[in-house]
Amino acid sequence: MVPAVEATLVQLSNTAAELFRHLSTEKAVLYRCIMDVFAAAKRQYRLQLRPDEVLAEAIWPDKPPRIEELNLALTQLAEWGNLESQPDTARVSTLTDFYRARFLYRLSHGGEAVEASLAVFTQTLRRRAELQTVALEDIASRLMALRLQLDNQGVGEEVDVAKVNEILRDLVSVFEDLAENAQAFMAGVARSLELQQAEANAVITYKRRLIDYLDRFVGDLVRRSDGIAQVIQHLSPRIDSVLLQVAEREARDAAPGSDQDLMDEKMRRWQVWRERWKGLRGWFLVTNQGPPQAELLRSRARAAIPQLLSAIAMLNERRSGRSDRSADFRMLANWFAACTDDSQAHRLARAAFALNPARHFSLNTETEEDVPASTSWLDAPPLRISPRLREYGEAAPRGPLARVRDRSTERALMAEQLAEESRQVEAARQRLATGRPTRLSELGELDTHAFALFLSLLSEALAEQASPEKPVERQTGDGLMSIRLEPLEEDHQARIVSSAGVFSGRDHILTISSTEEPF
Repeated sequence: MVPAVEATLVQLSNTAAELFRHLSTEKAVLYRCIMDVFAAAKRQYRLQLRPDEVLAEAIWPDKPPRIEELNLALTQLAEWGNLESQPDTARVSTLTDFYRARFLYRLSHGGEAVEASLAVFTQTLRRRAELQTVALEDIASRLMALRLQLDNQGVGEEVDVAKVNEILRDLVSVFEDLAENAQAFMAGVARSLELQQAEANAVITYKRRLIDYLDRFVGDLVRRSDGIAQVIQHLSPRIDSVLLQVAEREARDAAPGSDQDLMDEKMRRWQVWRERWKGLRGWFLVTNQGPPQAELLRSRARAAIPQLLSAIAMLNERRSGRSDRSADFRMLANWFAACTDDSQAHRLARAAFALNPARHFSLNTETEEDVPASTSWLDAPPLRISPRLREYGEAAPRGPLARVRDRSTERALMAEQLAEESRQVEAARQRLATGRPTRLSELGELDTHAFALFLSLLSEALAEQASPEKPVERQTGDGLMSIRLEPLEEDHQARIVSSAGVFSGRDHILTISSTEEPF
């Protein structure tokens, strides 16, 4: 029995592959034009078509094919199982026509399934998910109609099952459409919030539309959810018996069978209706599974607004930045190309990618003396990393703790170096921040610290300059100094000598002032 089932499954798989084969062949456009004609004919209740009718009714992207080519395509579709053919004897007038191959074509059962699946696929791709406030109104009106049907039932009277069945079918259709669209919309909002590549005007327009749209839906959802929940609670005690009568009415249309088959079909349909009612309750009432889905949808809609604002903030941050990573790498590539030898390239690589030793972490606890941080990787001994450090983020060895080393000498030396560096930086500030206009060509020779401070100030000023011909004035990032640059004529050049090299370029009038109040 099992091999027979497996053979049937394999046969169905092969048949499905043949039915969809026309979508990926070389003449897929021709085949789809033909199948669209047969799909339209089925919607118009036309059962069969002749080749000349297909040729006349199809919408061809280019010029129509020859009738011989069309006949070959129809024959191929019939071989794949999308179409069925039968001899066409209605137009036979002579014996020659009788012996000539003429066929009528219609959609096969498999071809109808393929067209139906492609129609659903296309509709799903083109559908724009939405939050339907109209659907909430329809659900409320259907529930009120159902309530009136049950409340108007007199003592001993039967429920109008036909009307109740019609109301329930409409209610289920509207509710399923609402739930499906809400889920698709919330998923689509997450995709729509990827606005990093959008223009600023498009982002602002989309933000306003989305916030207004969500605000309108959330307000309507809050206003109608309580009323819908109250009607559902009112109907719940009596709904099971009503659903059973509806299931019994629907089971009468089932295929004839035994009484047990009829009972099984009735119970199956009853369970289906109960499942649908349970889903409706879960949307608007608190259940054992958690809060109602309407509350979750409202929370998700509200959460979309902060996400949108976060995306806009990221966009503004990207637009306000003076450079991005791709521009940095392109500039770095130009610097590498300008290196005269490998030594300069290696020095640039170490500075650009922070390729400096990490010996200051002192991970070799067994060694008596630490290796200086300036030691090259090639000359330094191997650094042994404990597996515990990789696994737990700490490298506490077993056994007694290591001796605490006295680093007072190193700390004193570091404090002395910091103090000396601070004095040099302050001297550089006093050297440059005079408050008097000075030409760059008149600065003279600068020491290392003064030259570094000069380059830092110059970079901040040039970053704010809109045009090389316009003066610029700004305050430094730390707020301690202000700088003003006023360009001179292009033929005026400045040349500044320092221990790090020679700086040259267009001459400017430089004014650097300290913003700190004197004590």
